[in-house]
Amino acid sequence: MTEKAYPDFTFEQATFARGARAVAGVDEVGRGPLAGPVCAAAVVLDPDNIPDGLNDSKQLTEKQRDALFDILMASADVSIAEATVAEIEEHNILRASHIAMVRAVAGLSAPADFILIDGNMVPRGLNTPSQTIVKGDTRSLSIAAASIVAKVWRDRLMVDLAQQHPGYGWETNAGYSTPVHKKALLELGVTPHHRRTFKPVHNILYQDKNLSD
Repeated sequence: MTEKAYPDFTFEQATFARGARAVAGVDEVGRGPLAGPVCAAAVVLDPDNIPDGLNDSKQLTEKQRDALFDILMASADVSIAEATVAEIEEHNILRASHIAMVRAVAGLSAPADFILIDGNMVPRGLNTPSQTIVKGDTRSLSIAAASIVAKVWRDRLMVDLAQQHPGYGWETNAGYSTPVHKKALLELGVTPHHRRTFKPVHNILYQDKNLSD
């Protein structure tokens, strides 16, 4: 049985050794949902004050994420940014997630001089030296921190939107394509927060258009 791996500070320390002073981890959440924006976070950890328990947000409970979110907001340089549903539809979800990442990096209170990015693509427009890390939220503490911040932020946003548009279950499904969400789409229709280019939403709109023609 292999021992479970946890993120560490190896990537960050390697960049410090090459002369970097402020290293930001960047991650996004919300590529898959049928509704809501895509959100990204950039986090520069204080090497002398790294919170215990940082991990890929998907490996943590909601209670753990919420607690770490509060600690990170108090102990790290954190920036959160979004790309809207309109931007997702104008570009595509990958490009929109990259737009959110670039915005998050730009929003840091002090510019980072190196960026660690979850995934295998450097977002267009990110001009800071950077490194992509596949499954970075399981390997880099800074990216894990960003994954937690982005996840908590977006989940809370979807709870707020659920109060404005009840019935879709966004407070629990965060806009993902659950049976409750798909049933509500058919019964209640499409909201302004739905991604109309995503197939389940597009199909309903197209069906409605055919019925009204």
